[in-house]
Amino acid sequence: MDFTPYLTGFQSGDADELLLSLKLDGQVALAMKGRLFLRSMCSNFSDPTQIGCAVTDQQSCLDYLAENPFSLLICTDYLEQGNGFELARRAKEMHPGLRVIVLALGDVIPAEYAEVSWLDAVVAEADFVEDQHPLQAAVLAVMGNHAYRSPSLRSGTLPYLSCPRLTPREYEVLDLLASGMTDREMSEALVISDESARTYTKRLLRTLGVHNRLQAVLKGMRCGMVNL
Repeated sequence: MDFTPYLTGFQSGDADELLLSLKLDGQVALAMKGRLFLRSMCSNFSDPTQIGCAVTDQQSCLDYLAENPFSLLICTDYLEQGNGFELARRAKEMHPGLRVIVLALGDVIPAEYAEVSWLDAVVAEADFVEDQHPLQAAVLAVMGNHAYRSPSLRSGTLPYLSCPRLTPREYEVLDLLASGMTDREMSEALVISDESARTYTKRLLRTLGVHNRLQAVLKGMRCGMVNL
């Protein structure tokens, strides 16, 4: 699915909860598994106008890369159609100067890609639930021409995962976050005030022990609380 045409006027989440607040030079291409996860990722950019491609499959992303200049590609290893590691390989063949970050939903780098020179950065999904900003660290590294592997990939040990019990309302809020809703959209869906929606979101983040919306969605996936 191509979500790019719907980015016009798209609003990001609250500034203090953004996963990626860096100002980047050039356009960013996103290829993510599932529409809901893709929208959640888009909402974590401080400036959504930087996103020039937001798709859920390999070929659509390659088509955008062939037609327009991009400085950064962020993709998941699993896509609705295609493979994120293969997308990274083909994208680097097309544009050697393109920086590529793969978000490993499976928390591993397949053996055939482990030592390849074209794989700039890999971030394990597990590392998003800790008090870290691995995606932001990966962006800083690759834009500075350095390779990056997030902590669990370097150590070979996944961080401990604590799955709290949620209230029915917290489950409801988590589902809405997973759909990529802003606080305004959430308030309309739940028929509550914008302030109440923000309060519910912050309460859910505290319960899950995370610091932003995408971390909440990722932890919800790992704990089996939400499916994308």
